[in-house]
Amino acid sequence: MRRPTPLPPPVDDGGARRDRPEASPAPESGAVEGGGTPTEESVLATVIPLEAAPSSPSPPTSSEDARAQAPGPVRVRDVWRAARARRKALRAEVRRFTVRQRRRRAVWLGACGAVLLLGLATLGVAYSPLFAVEQVRVIGAEQLDATRVEAALGDQIGTPLPLVDADAVHEVLAEFPLIETYAIEARPPHELVVRVVERTPIGVFESSSGFTLVDAAGVVLSTTAEAGPGTPILRIDGGAQGDAFDAAGRVVRSLPQGIVAQVTEVEASTADDVTLVLGATDTRVVWGSAEDSGLKAVVLEAAMTARPPADVRVYDVSSPSSVVFS
Repeated sequence: MRRPTPLPPPVDDGGARRDRPEASPAPESGAVEGGGTPTEESVLATVIPLEAAPSSPSPPTSSEDARAQAPGPVRVRDVWRAARARRKALRAEVRRFTVRQRRRRAVWLGACGAVLLLGLATLGVAYSPLFAVEQVRVIGAEQLDATRVEAALGDQIGTPLPLVDADAVHEVLAEFPLIETYAIEARPPHELVVRVVERTPIGVFESSSGFTLVDAAGVVLSTTAEAGPGTPILRIDGGAQGDAFDAAGRVVRSLPQGIVAQVTEVEASTADDVTLVLGATDTRVVWGSAEDSGLKAVVLEAAMTARPPADVRVYDVSSPSSVVFS
């Protein structure tokens, strides 16, 4: 049997090996070998325990650290502090948004106030004597005496332009039958403009009281003792009422100015037999109905150019596609 190898001396590791059994001294050279029973001097091999030695406990920590690591009970003071902090944060958020809204509201109120003040200032200036009417001017009058109309509107002098009474102007202009339509324009700072569209007279009706000038609508424009130059005499059955007068009015209004100046009479018994008389040569123009009056006027003008009225007794343009001369 082989002799066991002596173990190294034990190392002091802080008491970790104190619980282990002490190793017996190595056997001397005189130890019994073989199968005999060992004596008390015989030394057995060191027994190594199967379980690991317990590690040394960590040094104890302080009580404050232990309390910090271990969760303690929730106290009322901590809850109160948390609630107070939350209320403070909410107040700060509300204050921040409230300030923004106040600024936005102030900007809008300032802008609206500026617009309102500007509007009030404009109205105040417009309705003040600074923009009062000092001149009335009539535009579009040819047969009408514009000076008479301006004088009739003299009561508007001194009135602020926005306060010009349209009804009063209408009452004044209604006294002038030649005015068919009109429009009022205010031209700051002091001018009132009246644009008129005159009625177009088509002829006069002869009666015992004189010559009555009428337009195509039958409106009486004036009555004079003698017929004006260039105004044809109307010889229409039924007077200013009926289809014959309407057809004659449409025919006269469709004529070029050069032909109207030569017409001295307009005759019509029905709406389909309108006839014109050229007084200088006593030439008659058979017109027929008022249909295609524009085309008939063009054809008549070309026919009068090709064959002057002095050489023709009758122009028949009742069928504009084929003009008849006689």
